[in-house]
Amino acid sequence: MPAVILAFSAGLWLVVLTPAAAQTADQGEAVFSAKCAACHTIGGGTLVGPDLDGVSTRRDTAWLTRWIAEPDLMLEEGDPIAVDMLAEFNDIPMPNLSLTDLEVASLVAYMDAQSGAAPGVDPDPVQPVAGPIQPNAATGKSLFEGSNRFDNGGPACLACHSIAGIGALGGGALGPDLTGAYGKFGEAGMASILATTPFETMSPIFDDHPLTDEEQVHLSLFLSQAAVSKRTAASVGQLALLGMAGAAFLLLGMQFLWRRRLREVRRPMVARSRARIERFKQAEDERRGSTPGTEGR
Repeated sequence: MPAVILAFSAGLWLVVLTPAAAQTADQGEAVFSAKCAACHTIGGGTLVGPDLDGVSTRRDTAWLTRWIAEPDLMLEEGDPIAVDMLAEFNDIPMPNLSLTDLEVASLVAYMDAQSGAAPGVDPDPVQPVAGPIQPNAATGKSLFEGSNRFDNGGPACLACHSIAGIGALGGGALGPDLTGAYGKFGEAGMASILATTPFETMSPIFDDHPLTDEEQVHLSLFLSQAAVSKRTAASVGQLALLGMAGAAFLLLGMQFLWRRRLREVRRPMVARSRARIERFKQAEDERRGSTPGTEGR
């Protein structure tokens, strides 16, 4: 009888546990698609971050759970695995996605399930759209600069980024210079970034104003050409001239303000000197007037 009870209990445990585990893995797949697929694949190759195929067998569950939950703190603490991965993947840190405990657990369960699953068809990384779209670097440049507006109303790339080949001033400074971005991320990585805009400063802007497939293709080609270009001597000369002009303007402004300040300082000094001279003359006149006989002698 005890054996029967034990078998019944074990069967009941499996019936209860298996659907829950499957549900958690399904939830993890949804979270992965929404928040992880921009930088990672599972069996599809490296994008911005590593391929996560078999990650559950390579990393301890506790380490993986904490890394998903708070990668920024682990990097700050100098975790050796985290530091090595940062160096391996172009010093691009994994952002803290502010996931709930349930989302973290579901992601771990999903990756466990994928690691133990039979090999299947590898998911394709995000690629520039093929077909009738013909990439055009000039169109990509105009989109980057803002002379050609994005269809969904997003801001021009130039507002936050600079890049070679777009004039002397080069663009904004909020985001990084994108001259070498294509060389760093590669074709698949750049396509993924343009399609999903995964970075923390980009997501709030482009989640509601995504780039169209055509815009992604044009921008990708423009960025690929910028990756092998350099700022021209003419643009460097223009920057130097602008710097010299700014310095000259600053010096002239300082001279004007200084001269005005000197006038303001000199004016009361001159007035006081003249007042002293006038008082001295009056005192002399009074002294001479009080002794008229002295001049007659």
